[in-house]
Amino acid sequence: MTEAILLVGGKGTRLRPLTVHTPKPMVPAAGVPFLSHQLARAREAGVEHIVFATSYLAEVFEPYFGDGSALGLHLEYVTEEEPLGTGGAIRNAAERLTGAPGDPVLVFNGDILTGLDIRALVDTHTGSGADVSLHLTRVEDPRAFGLVPTDPTGRVTAFLEKPQTPEEIVTDQINAGAYVFDRAVIDAIPTGRPVSVERETFPGLLRDGAHLQGMVDSTYWLDLGTPQAFVRGSADLVLGRAPSPAVPGRCGDSLVLDGADVAPDAKLAGGTVVGPGAVVGAGARIDGSAILDGAVVEPGARIVDSLVGARARIGARTVVRDAVVGDGAVVGADNELRCGVRVWCDARIPDASVRFSSDQ
Repeated sequence: MTEAILLVGGKGTRLRPLTVHTPKPMVPAAGVPFLSHQLARAREAGVEHIVFATSYLAEVFEPYFGDGSALGLHLEYVTEEEPLGTGGAIRNAAERLTGAPGDPVLVFNGDILTGLDIRALVDTHTGSGADVSLHLTRVEDPRAFGLVPTDPTGRVTAFLEKPQTPEEIVTDQINAGAYVFDRAVIDAIPTGRPVSVERETFPGLLRDGAHLQGMVDSTYWLDLGTPQAFVRGSADLVLGRAPSPAVPGRCGDSLVLDGADVAPDAKLAGGTVVGPGAVVGAGARIDGSAILDGAVVEPGARIVDSLVGARARIGARTVVRDAVVGDGAVVGADNELRCGVRVWCDARIPDASVRFSSDQ
């Protein structure tokens, strides 16, 4: 049995307004809180005990997941009073672990959607005798990420910050945000101050001669840090491109949850999900989008690659493309929202007030 620490303390500022009332890992993806997918995949891989490292809106997690028994897991919750960074959060949560110093501990982030073979990562760790093992993935453009080159045996040779010039791009391998630590390594992280595993712990271990092993797994991987990425991740879960045993229904073009009311001539496609209590009116067309609980899409509206928050309302014939509409917002009829626009929670946009094109 492998224990795990789940890092869910971030404020999710890049995801606002989705995260004004809801911590990022609890925003619904494919009809359930995003965390549900991660927990289900961890359980599938044999993990039984998970400690949540919480901070922002920490009070939301336990009422929803409880002790984890309904999921076949044992869940515990540790809250940071002051932000401690990734390393500090891991160290803070370690007080609830039960394993011995040499036992493996899985650590993963609450905002990464991945098809990672968790069991293979743990096996790589124990088989190589590493102090820490890292999930690495390959990306076409690694400039936005920290690079992690390895030798022919997979042993990590360096941690390189985001490259600024073509010469600095020495590998397409990046840190994908899932790790297996020996428990003793976690216990050696300093307490009582912020620590970054990426900038302090890992480079320090490498300097001290520790064995850090990389495992490249280039299955599905997506950082859900932006609204556009979150919407795409939800759609990919519905379509079956991203694997999860927690999707509440069969994978396909769309997912309509119990209690939703979709007009017979409305068209749903591209991995769209319609949440409980949501209403989709006659002739509406929704593609690759998430309509959260209790939202209303009026007749003739067109929604593409967007997220409509809980209890929000989209007026008749309004077009919403590549946009986020916050919880409880009301967008009147005949508006046009595009290009990454974010409508804040409970905002009011009158009929025919916003256009990206002429009235023609």
